[in-house]
Amino acid sequence: MSRPFVGKMALVTGGGRGIGRSIALALAEAGAAVAVNYRTDQREAEDVVDAIAKLGGEAISVRGDVAVPDDVADMVATVRRELGPVDILVNNAGIARPMPLESLHLATWDATFAVNLRAPFIVTSAVLPEMRARRWGRLLYLSSTAARVGGVVGPHYAASKAGLEGLVHSYASLLAREGITANAIAPALIETEMIAGNANIQTDRIPVGRLGTAEEVARIVVAIAENPYVTGQTIQVNGGIYMT
Repeated sequence: MSRPFVGKMALVTGGGRGIGRSIALALAEAGAAVAVNYRTDQREAEDVVDAIAKLGGEAISVRGDVAVPDDVADMVATVRRELGPVDILVNNAGIARPMPLESLHLATWDATFAVNLRAPFIVTSAVLPEMRARRWGRLLYLSSTAARVGGVVGPHYAASKAGLEGLVHSYASLLAREGITANAIAPALIETEMIAGNANIQTDRIPVGRLGTAEEVARIVVAIAENPYVTGQTIQVNGGIYMT
């Protein structure tokens, strides 16, 4: 397997489970040292670290609530001290709380935006100065096809992901000449805990006829991070549910 990220350091937020876990493993297989962020479940993050060690890679787990600026500052300082400055940032941490429109209240709206949109700005702001100083960096953000079609979670989730794509476009246009790319990956109906139990999810809605896998998303992340000519894009990984 190609190892384009030997000597690079990647931080994956929410890297202990689901899509984040697969991304962390894929980046390690591609040669990167990986910091696996978690908020509450250290065991899950340590399991990913152990899996990376078995691949012959280098990894640490690092706690931090990505919606809390002081936590993020401490997290980035720990990563810098133990692995080095962040070269590849994968903003994967997110929440999806399905609910009918009539049950949606401001508290859920604010909580969703705090993690899905505000937090990526906080984490990016913490690692970006060193990327700019080195004139190399990869900013990747996990969006959702819901940003384009509304999805099955609710308007709070769809709007937070649409805002995230606007953030990506701005970073891409402002940082392109500094060797830093910014892109979004928009999965839909990937078989993870996030969609478990959602009665609105039916595979007959998916043209390919099945749910996607976290590994399929992770392979796209690695390919985008490797390519310096791709920036400002949202790559759909959705089995044909939405076709650009």
